[in-house]
Amino acid sequence: MSRRHPGRGRLTVAALLTALLALPAALLAGSPAHAADYRYWSFWQRGEGGAWVYATQGPSIARPDDGDVEGFRFAVSANSGSAEKPRGAADFDTICADTPARDGQKRVALVIDFGTRDDAPGGEQPPKRRTACARVASDGTSAEALAAVAGQLRYNSSALLCAISGYPKQGCGEQVSGKKSDDAGSARQDGDDGGPSVGLLAGIAAIVALGAAAVWQARRRRG
Repeated sequence: MSRRHPGRGRLTVAALLTALLALPAALLAGSPAHAADYRYWSFWQRGEGGAWVYATQGPSIARPDDGDVEGFRFAVSANSGSAEKPRGAADFDTICADTPARDGQKRVALVIDFGTRDDAPGGEQPPKRRTACARVASDGTSAEALAAVAGQLRYNSSALLCAISGYPKQGCGEQVSGKKSDDAGSARQDGDDGGPSVGLLAGIAAIVALGAAAVWQARRRRG
């Protein structure tokens, strides 16, 4: 006749209840967070092969070479990986065709893309995209090149570029609700009302069922 272990049933139930308490946190931790979107001017540099590359330095630090092409794009995005690139052609020889070289100076071709109406702050209309050839001192920065061809630049106290040619009139890198396309393309992990997800509820139900079965088995053994 086998010996019974009355504590074994209680241990199993306790372990399952511990798993029950840990499950919501584990499932919620596995749910991807929705990145916040921001409305701002992004800074780009033309790389090898003519592709736009998100600048690793701010325009006040970057020092382009003579013949470089740089771009600025106003848009709503979450980070550099999702940022919108400047649109249209960006060829140095075309943009700077009417700007001759000079000793002690350098020429930088700039593309200034004010973005779309969808990205514009409420009540504002984005100006048309434009290009310009800036001629600055040989040690000049990208910010100086921009200032040479685009008036009404606005920066905040952290030296973040807020406006080019007065656009936008207000705001600087503010968080926004995000693009409709981003919302439509993302599968939500929770309900529209902010309630728990279906996966979370199903997982809890499964643990509860296992716990109930363990309690029943423990009582059966004691009986």
